[in-house]
Amino acid sequence: MKTINMEQIERIQEMDLNELITQVNDAVWGYVLIFALVGCGLWFTIKTRFVQFRMVGEMLRLLTDSAVDTVESQVKNPQSAVQQKRISSFQAFAVSVATRVGTGNLAGVASAIAIGGPGAVFWMWLIALIGSATAFVESTLAQLFKQKHKDSFIGGPAYYIQRGLHQRWMAVLFAVLITCQFGLSNNSIQANTICGAMQTAFGWSPLWVGIVLAILGLFIVFGGIQRIAHVSAVLVPVMAIGYVILAIVVVVMNIEHLPHVFKVIVLNAFGIEQIAGGGLGAAIMTGVKRGLFSNEAGEGSAPNVAATASVTHPVKQGLIQALGVFTDTLLVCSCTAFIILISGLYEVPELNGIALTQSALESKVGSMGPIFIAIAIFLFAFSSIIGNYYYGEANIRFITSNTRVMTVYRICSAGVMVMFGALASFELVWNIVDFFMAFLTACNLIAIVLLGRYAFRLLDDYRQQKRQGIKEPTFHRSQIPELENEIDCWE
Repeated sequence: MKTINMEQIERIQEMDLNELITQVNDAVWGYVLIFALVGCGLWFTIKTRFVQFRMVGEMLRLLTDSAVDTVESQVKNPQSAVQQKRISSFQAFAVSVATRVGTGNLAGVASAIAIGGPGAVFWMWLIALIGSATAFVESTLAQLFKQKHKDSFIGGPAYYIQRGLHQRWMAVLFAVLITCQFGLSNNSIQANTICGAMQTAFGWSPLWVGIVLAILGLFIVFGGIQRIAHVSAVLVPVMAIGYVILAIVVVVMNIEHLPHVFKVIVLNAFGIEQIAGGGLGAAIMTGVKRGLFSNEAGEGSAPNVAATASVTHPVKQGLIQALGVFTDTLLVCSCTAFIILISGLYEVPELNGIALTQSALESKVGSMGPIFIAIAIFLFAFSSIIGNYYYGEANIRFITSNTRVMTVYRICSAGVMVMFGALASFELVWNIVDFFMAFLTACNLIAIVLLGRYAFRLLDDYRQQKRQGIKEPTFHRSQIPELENEIDCWE
């Protein structure tokens, strides 16, 4: 027994950091988190009576009407300094989509296909379809338990864990995990991908690109959530629409290959060859991991921004955030997957991440492909850096109000970790993110399963008001008497 233990110790000592984190990630993701994600998604889908499918029309209406709602609210109510600074429902949606639509859509999808094969795309679709119900629940809870802040509302899982479950230790644990995940490690991935794309397209040094990114990031994050919201509201539509248009053009130009693409995805997702070769597990694991990284449904990140919106009913922002999952995975991720699969370059072992996406696009549109991707990934990933920073800020404020701590965090988030990502390896930055993402998601899933009943009641109330002919349902905290003392807003 002593010999075995010594051999294990020597093996661990021989491992590098990247290999050790990889083994931990495989153990956590392979045996626990995938079943928890899918199980919770199915549970919320059933309990909400398929809200993500039945209320798509209402989601679109709420998103387009949010600016009008904000104006009407300002006309009806006396203007205070705080009300003038509250962000709209659309701006909250834009910030959350900014963090969703990023490297996960270009580099993450490519990595999933390279590792798990075309079948990974199917599992990304599946986790988005059922995960949108999870996104609805967590964002509705964030709205319910949000608190007033000097410039806007503030909230998220840390707040609904403390107010709803009365577990301060668990709330602080979540706040620490999300700060490490989004405010720090996630920003390293964004920087790593931008630098890789710029190096491939223009031959620029990752060091100098990282320095420029850090300077731009620090300038914006010291401006607060309003500047973040305004920048994201401009960048997100431009980057998403431009990329989707290009992908559609590529697909239309190669429309004869599309039936084969769907066939390859389905066959690889369930094929006998994959099961026999052990590839099915890799397809599922990479598809779910990259799907979660991209759309964040259940991870507990988007609720931090969802809580900042000024709406008349918590369900409104829950519906809008559920729409964000569809926008991210079913639209933008699918565009990347189709480009890669049509090119056939996913079978080249040397290509992975953003380089695979750039090479695939180059094979179809010429030398301008890598350049376009470099510009697009800059917009995608830079807006993600901005949104990721806010997730950490909101949760640090939950733990402490010390301004020095916030200043140090801002420098580390937009400066230090951006430079780390620019210089670190592709495999290392992704493994670190997977590590924190696993534990962060597990913590949030436990909370929303225990508190989900309140989201179900709010949804029933919203539907009832709509059936009564009320166009804009409203909510008052007295409607949930047992929580009236735990809810700060909704007077």
